[in-house]
Amino acid sequence: MNITIFCVDAFTNQPFRGNPAAVVILDKEAPEGWMQNVAAEMNLAETAFVVQQSPGQYGLRWFTPTMEVDLCGHATLASAFALWEGGLETAETITFHTRSGALVAKRAGDAIALDFPAVEVAPVSAPTGLMEALGLSAEPTAHLGGRYHLIELENEDAVRALAPDFYRLKKVAVFGVIATAPGADAAVDFVSRFFAPAAGIDEDPVTGSAHCQLATYWARRLGKRSFSARQVSRRGGELHVRLTEDGRVILQGMAALVWKGAITRP
Repeated sequence: MNITIFCVDAFTNQPFRGNPAAVVILDKEAPEGWMQNVAAEMNLAETAFVVQQSPGQYGLRWFTPTMEVDLCGHATLASAFALWEGGLETAETITFHTRSGALVAKRAGDAIALDFPAVEVAPVSAPTGLMEALGLSAEPTAHLGGRYHLIELENEDAVRALAPDFYRLKKVAVFGVIATAPGADAAVDFVSRFFAPAAGIDEDPVTGSAHCQLATYWARRLGKRSFSARQVSRRGGELHVRLTEDGRVILQGMAALVWKGAITRP
């Protein structure tokens, strides 16, 4: 049996930029082992598996090439885009039921707005070996929120210049690392990069889930709740981020279809 699969670049309006995600449209729940094998075959940061539960309501799971994850922003945006672009859903709002609860995607003009949980951060001691693996001689304060450690560097150039030793970083007791700094461009509030070799992703091009943490961090730093953000990976991507009063983060971005095909399901 053949089922439809899309490759979508998220948080960009141009193919071959932003963060690519595979989106597999299922007619029923699939075996977990099969989904993990498909994600390994796609070899993208995340592959999303979508199954309709009722009109406008979908189950959604995300897999890296090596494991299932609890939350993924760019693959959620890609899933909503694929459903709308593929003519599979006509409602203006889609609710995804996930391991992180109900996540809502809404059309926002040419963009898509995602309603995600905010993640609070707190200062922590940097795990042993983290700064060395990142190639940093100074020791900026680390902050922990959920499973990600966040480090603010002095400026955007320092974030762009980071050249982690991924072999060493994979051995550090961290799941993911966010490096961030104020934007050099007056139109950008903050920039970031994200590394997660322990999850099979050396560097993620644009990381929606990291911005659930970046939103709360920069809200305190800048005294505001709405931000223009740029992830300065090689592919790059842009988001509008808004922290709501009720502890949610609205991530808004665009997407572009790269290809659509079919995959065999046993």
